[in-house]
Amino acid sequence: MLVGEQPGDREDREGDPFVGPAGKLLDRALAEAGIPREESYVTNAVKHFRWRPGEGKRRLHDKPSAAQVRACQPWMLAEIEAVEPALVLALGATAARSLFGTSVRVTRDRGEVLETSLADAGMVTIHPSAILRIRGSEEREQAFDEFVDDLEAARAAIGSTSRSR
Repeated sequence: MLVGEQPGDREDREGDPFVGPAGKLLDRALAEAGIPREESYVTNAVKHFRWRPGEGKRRLHDKPSAAQVRACQPWMLAEIEAVEPALVLALGATAARSLFGTSVRVTRDRGEVLETSLADAGMVTIHPSAILRIRGSEEREQAFDEFVDDLEAARAAIGSTSRSR
């Protein structure tokens, strides 16, 4: 189970998670890590798109508040209960806080297997949109490679979990 922050503009309009630019990057990274997207449950910690007006008709992303994250937690927990994932992977800090609390840090804990009652294992990594915001192509490619490494670690953790689902 992969959990992002919130729907983006395109996701909000289409009603599916990760269908915009970050979703395309996620699809490419999943393929490189040998994880079929159709075998992964993909969702968001916050269920609505928080935005502010941009130029023209553009709606610009606005980070969800802690209250909004808390308000959406019952839906997130219900999804986890219904899916019964072997591993829950938080994509970014908002998802990590929603799933694992405030003691987990993406920069410190990314790629490490975390104990959690939500699944056999938990992990955190960066959100794909963070890669898209990197200006330099070399730095962007390195960040993408590290993201793929995290996904490969998640795939390996699924194979080594002790409980069966």
